[in-house]
Amino acid sequence: QIPPNAQDGVPDMPMPLLAPGETRSYDFEARPGTHWMHSHVPTQEMQLLAAPLIVRSAEDVAADRQDVVMFLHDFSFKAPEEVLAEIGAGHGGGHGAGHGAGALPDQGAPMGGMGAMQGMDHGAMGHGATGGMPMGNMPRMGGMMGMGGQMGGMAMDLNDYDWDAYLANDQTLSDPEVVQVERGGRIRLRVINAAAATVFWIETGGAEARLVAVDGHAVEPLAGTRFGLAMGQRLDIEIDLPHEGGAWPILALREGARERTGLILATQGAEVRRLDAMADAEAPAFDTDLAQEARLIALDALPDRPVDRSQMLMLGGSMQPYVWTINGAVWGQHQPITARSGERVVLSFHNMSMMAHPMHLHGHVFQVVGLNGRRVAGALRDTVHVPPMSMVDVALDVGEAARWMLHCHHMPHLTTGMMTEFAVTASV
Repeated sequence: QIPPNAQDGVPDMPMPLLAPGETRSYDFEARPGTHWMHSHVPTQEMQLLAAPLIVRSAEDVAADRQDVVMFLHDFSFKAPEEVLAEIGAGHGGGHGAGHGAGALPDQGAPMGGMGAMQGMDHGAMGHGATGGMPMGNMPRMGGMMGMGGQMGGMAMDLNDYDWDAYLANDQTLSDPEVVQVERGGRIRLRVINAAAATVFWIETGGAEARLVAVDGHAVEPLAGTRFGLAMGQRLDIEIDLPHEGGAWPILALREGARERTGLILATQGAEVRRLDAMADAEAPAFDTDLAQEARLIALDALPDRPVDRSQMLMLGGSMQPYVWTINGAVWGQHQPITARSGERVVLSFHNMSMMAHPMHLHGHVFQVVGLNGRRVAGALRDTVHVPPMSMVDVALDVGEAARWMLHCHHMPHLTTGMMTEFAVTASV
């Protein structure tokens, strides 16, 4: 959704926090699709202050299919402040691949060395329309992933905290939600990753499925039984159920680990078997080679037009010290990314750290137009997953003149400063 900036909800950008007992009304044009709403105070979001926001189109209402929402969370019984302190001290217990071993030098504490990259304007470089990408002559970053989470000899950091529970609609697999479905029915599964710091793989098992939308925007149907999504992202998956009765688990697997959660689709009277919350084997890292992203094609792409401005955003950080940066700076020491209303802008996210970053821009929808130097006519999104040592380019048409938050949707990264602002001024 794209409400007016005054209703965006980021503290003091421009409105103050909602005070105890205070009521505010919001009035904006709702966009169809799978969306969600949440507090923009990380400790509140980590305490599950979030909810789905599903807007159904006329076609959705008329369609002969059943909507099922799967809202995913990670959860700790400890206070969020304690969780963040443990992560920052390196005691989070996460067991990705080579935890902490792959941090790049000079990527930790705020630094000025990369500050010169901030605000780089390549708009005069003659890039074409939607697919034009800045820095196209840079070495390609893809193809560096080896087996077992190794990239070019350096180990990825997948998970930096072992949560007490992984939830689907506030329930674990010890007592999962069972959704009654019809034999031979069609399901539109709307998956929302509202977790603080967990990437999930969605597995539909034996049911025939296809991915039809991401972040609320339609894509060319992509057949499969396993699709991944990072924090803040959404997937719409259509599932055609067999004409025989039965039960079909829809599982969410934590990347790089055995933990899982989910819900169960079941026809009336079907036997529902108990599922173990631990899989037999660890799920792989998510989209390290951007293969899933490369297969997504928007059904309603941005119109073709020249690029007015291009900006490079360098994503950095390390596990020790636990600090994450954009263009070498943390929030409060940042320089805004600037643009004018109505411009076509390309943002290039260049991840030089050993953790992935789901990058989210408020107030806008963008199209993925480049993956590791290769032009694509990708999906429309508001949150894009940028794997370690990778580069993703997105194009957007700049909206309301205001200060819009641009940040990593990994809450521990956000709390250590991995955010900046997209400062939009009125067109001349």
